[in-house]
Amino acid sequence: MEEKIYSVSEINAFVKNILDHEPLLRNVQVAGEISNFKRYSSGHCYFSLKDETSVLKSVMFKRQAAYLRFEPRNGDKVVVVGRIGVFERDGNYQLYADMLLCQGEGELMMAFEKLKQKLGEEGLFDERRKKEIPQYTKIVGIITSADGAAVRDIIRVARQRSEGVKILIYPVKVQGDGAAGEIAGAIYFFNKHKLADVLIVGRGGGSIEDLWAFNEEITVRAVAASEIPIISAVGHETDFTLCDFAADKRAATPTHAAQLAVADMDILKRRLNDLQQRTRNLLMDKIERASLKLDTINRSWVLQDPERLFEDSILRLDSACKYLTEYIDNRLQEERHKFELFATKLDNLSPLAVLARGFTVTEIESTTVNSVDQVQCGQELKTTLADGKIISVVRSTERR
Repeated sequence: MEEKIYSVSEINAFVKNILDHEPLLRNVQVAGEISNFKRYSSGHCYFSLKDETSVLKSVMFKRQAAYLRFEPRNGDKVVVVGRIGVFERDGNYQLYADMLLCQGEGELMMAFEKLKQKLGEEGLFDERRKKEIPQYTKIVGIITSADGAAVRDIIRVARQRSEGVKILIYPVKVQGDGAAGEIAGAIYFFNKHKLADVLIVGRGGGSIEDLWAFNEEITVRAVAASEIPIISAVGHETDFTLCDFAADKRAATPTHAAQLAVADMDILKRRLNDLQQRTRNLLMDKIERASLKLDTINRSWVLQDPERLFEDSILRLDSACKYLTEYIDNRLQEERHKFELFATKLDNLSPLAVLARGFTVTEIESTTVNSVDQVQCGQELKTTLADGKIISVVRSTERR
């Protein structure tokens, strides 16, 4: 059996396919020391990650490098989060970095991922359990530091959007020992007394250590259990905490949280004015079209000369009357002719006509005499002629 000979490209593609489909290498965290770091004008960063015995080539593309919190230097101890892949052209495997964290941040990041997986499996981050943020809130509860810029930004933006909104502030520690318990306690307090329509839980930006209170299990569970919808406003756009995943809505910044929580009344007023104007325009347009239609109807021949409506009916009626008259005349003529024929027949059969021809009718006591046997001598006879009657007495009878 002849063995297949592979090209270099085929081998590199084969190895790349193996690495790309290895789950362990798709999202891996690698600790080491940076060396040969260089950021090119394109924005891409190339460096090596090394320990006491080995070196791993690494690259961070412009899109991911834009979110770096610090400028890496040779000798920095870091944790790189990314995937292992093959650059086919050179046949080199390397680490494609998505995140670059200082060594301490890396340990926290591992704890973050572990707790995220645990709570995610419990369903705390499920989209199906998230509640809608009320469209028109009357009371907004704010859980944050009373001294931070975040609370001032939220109040300022909320007041700009709606002067009538009521704001309740529950000041808490947002970092350090006890911060997570205070945040969770504030959430439970608002829910117990049903004090707000929506809660904003957050603080300004910071390092992963600064934001850690919002990654602790007690805080995340309190956010997930809240019956009042919660907007998480922790850090800036690039900062994510576990509270962001558990909250009903995540805001990129505290200012954005206020925009999500409070409807802009100016926009609503403008929208209402627009709707009123549109309604007015639609009504005016409808009235104008109805008026034009009414004018058209008023000018129509139906109203100007309504008798025209009956012209065809009148013609049909006249025609019917003419036909009926002719029909009746013809029938009368036919019946008259029949009557005359019957009258002639009756006249010919009339006794008077017979008398007029010279015949007579003889009666004895109102009984017509048809035979000589009916009469006796001396009886009185009454003979009817055409022009009168003769009274006579029988003197004798003769039989033929």
